[in-house]
Amino acid sequence: MGDRQIWYYIKEGVRSIFTHGLMSFAAVCMTVACLLIMGSFSLIAVNAGNILQDLEDENEFLAYVDESLSQNEARALQDEIEAIPNVSSVTFVTKEQALQDFIAQHETAELFENTSAETLRDRYRIHVEDIEQLQDTADQVKQVNGIADVEASLEIADGFVMVRNVATAIAVILIVMLVVISVFIIANTIKLSTFTRREEIAIMKMCGATNWFVRAPFLVEGVILGLAGGIIAFFCQWGIYGLITRAMMESGIFSIITTVPFGNISHVVLLVFLLVGFAIGGGGSVMAIRKFLKV
Repeated sequence: MGDRQIWYYIKEGVRSIFTHGLMSFAAVCMTVACLLIMGSFSLIAVNAGNILQDLEDENEFLAYVDESLSQNEARALQDEIEAIPNVSSVTFVTKEQALQDFIAQHETAELFENTSAETLRDRYRIHVEDIEQLQDTADQVKQVNGIADVEASLEIADGFVMVRNVATAIAVILIVMLVVISVFIIANTIKLSTFTRREEIAIMKMCGATNWFVRAPFLVEGVILGLAGGIIAFFCQWGIYGLITRAMMESGIFSIITTVPFGNISHVVLLVFLLVGFAIGGGGSVMAIRKFLKV
């Protein structure tokens, strides 16, 4: 394929975009809307996953040792707890250390000066590998002979798991729906070009033009529309994400939530947007030109 032929494809594809400017504009807008909705819910899922990872790294649950066990007997339980699936690390905390930690967490430490460590229990701080299995892990630890009770923040973990799963499910459903709609709009945009040039296409086919020679300009048109939508959507997503994260940081309620900096994932977002835009544009053009090649 020569340079002149490539330039012919590009020139004809660009010319067709401007010939049907309104439909081209609608196709790009629909692609941008599709990508923004897809990207927004995907970023929610990414941030929920990041928060879950932080919980897995920092959050822990406590296992309280039965009061009837001596400290040596209590320490002997560590191997059995570490052998439980999903347990990543186990730290033994004596009654005395637990009291010191409790006093350090309160500003009115003088109120606890006369508190005896014997009022507390020896315990284990237990970290898990997968926070989604926190409930099952806590239940298994509780079954260990010598463990009296466990204390785990199951509601917090379940809440972030639910947010991540719901956001992922909604993103997948909307992606499918909006991609289909975007492909349909781009296909109809290109059909206008093919319809107005149907006689020219028929003549080219009768003169021996290959399907690829006829299809290429329309494929260029669809790909340009899809990639344009992907680039515009990327910068819109960047701006929207920045506005939302700044608003969260300035608010008192959501300021404790750590969001993933857009710069850390911008290359992935751009690549995905360009690939989806390319697929939408290319798919729409293939659908549009197919029946006009049957001469």
